[in-house]
Amino acid sequence: MGEGMGMEMLPEDCVSTILSYTSPSDACRSSIVSSTFRSAAQSDDVWERFLPDDYEHVVSRLVTPLTFAKKKELFLLLCNPVLIDAGKKSFKLEKHSGKKSYMLSARELSITWSDEPLYWSWRSIPESRFSEVAELRTTNWLEIHGRIKTQNLSPNTTYGAYLVLKIYDRAYGLDSIPSEISVSVGDKICNGTAYLRHGDRKKQQMESPFYINSIEMLRKRVAEGDGREVPRERDDGWMEIELGEFFSGEDSEEVKMSLMEVKGYQLKGGLVIEGIEVRPKDQ
Repeated sequence: MGEGMGMEMLPEDCVSTILSYTSPSDACRSSIVSSTFRSAAQSDDVWERFLPDDYEHVVSRLVTPLTFAKKKELFLLLCNPVLIDAGKKSFKLEKHSGKKSYMLSARELSITWSDEPLYWSWRSIPESRFSEVAELRTTNWLEIHGRIKTQNLSPNTTYGAYLVLKIYDRAYGLDSIPSEISVSVGDKICNGTAYLRHGDRKKQQMESPFYINSIEMLRKRVAEGDGREVPRERDDGWMEIELGEFFSGEDSEEVKMSLMEVKGYQLKGGLVIEGIEVRPKDQ
């Protein structure tokens, strides 16, 4: 009882200062402690601390302006993906931590031969947050690159980079050999291999004997523990494959992300690329 009275006697600005050093989820939970905490937990001073330092710049880049009266309202609105930079990127805050996530649309990526209608088509589909996705018609050279600056991300945070995609039932040639995946920051490189197929999908394509040595070499790397990823279902109906992880420190560096399957020269098709998402990894 005495402890409860002590809480009630704390000045609200003092409580706000205390809450600003916690986390968004802690601030929300604190509202049940007392009326003082409840009021402090709504304070703009608290939620200003939870918003990223560059939130005003992010808001200025929104495709559709947000309407809000309090900083807490803005924070919660940004916990859902919002389009920025003419709709070529999306931005999101992690609800429990306030850390930043970005998705680069397919238009923001470098996709080999994506400007050739014979190989790739650009179209709109209702399930994508972006106005266009890249659909692979057919190619024998699959190479996708993305870049982002760590200064745009939350500092001192481990991030994962994920290629967001769909694989049609009629897809062919995608899993003949593993693709090479990589994420690098400066001289730090995280690489591995991945199969572009559903986790339970059996191989459907015959491998060309001419390239059997290349195929066996990549398989050996997988068997020796180089890692193998397969696409996994997301809550939004898409699939994703982890390209790698990196640490976003205090310095500004460029993050390079890629998926490449260039050694097999196997014709392939039936792949849809929405983009690359960069988000904090669960701690």
